[in-house]
Amino acid sequence: MCRSLTLLTLCATVLTALATGTPAAPADGEEGLYQAARLYWDGDTPRAIEIWRRLSDEGDAIAACNIGVVYQRGEGVARDPGAAMRWYRVAAERDDAEAQYRLGLMYLSGDGVSVDAEEAHRWFTFRRAHHAHHHLTPQMQQWRREAAALIRETEAPESLAASFSGREAVLADLRRRAGALPDTPPRLSALAGSAAPN
Repeated sequence: MCRSLTLLTLCATVLTALATGTPAAPADGEEGLYQAARLYWDGDTPRAIEIWRRLSDEGDAIAACNIGVVYQRGEGVARDPGAAMRWYRVAAERDDAEAQYRLGLMYLSGDGVSVDAEEAHRWFTFRRAHHAHHHLTPQMQQWRREAAALIRETEAPESLAASFSGREAVLADLRRRAGALPDTPPRLSALAGSAAPN
């Protein structure tokens, strides 16, 4: 199931409510997702779908994805891959990564639709493509400038300190090497003299 039902199995407070039979609160937001999940797990899929539909009408992508899963699997309703795709698409267009992935799988496997590798790829990469433009926003550009300035501020002193830490050793090595070299100017003048025409 989608995230809401996974959360149901992990949420101690909801499990306690299931065990004690505490009446459910009105189906709003997260509480509505939990209430619908509980109904679903209790075998009352039609009532769970009612709550998920209402939440989806209010813009909840997870609710739409849950309806898609129920129709795709045929759990408590007749299996209907077409309905599953419609609900996955609603959730996917609301930027639900799981619904996008499930749509991609349906196109890849041909579940309720003709196999279409390109459409599958589009849904598998939809989130990345949808967010690819974010690096161009003024806020993102400002953050990048601030990060670069921060890096320069922190790394420049470290780099300068590292270059000075070995300075004396480098100068000593250069002096030692300079003393080991033959006297350069006479050699140059000797070469220059031999190259001169007679």
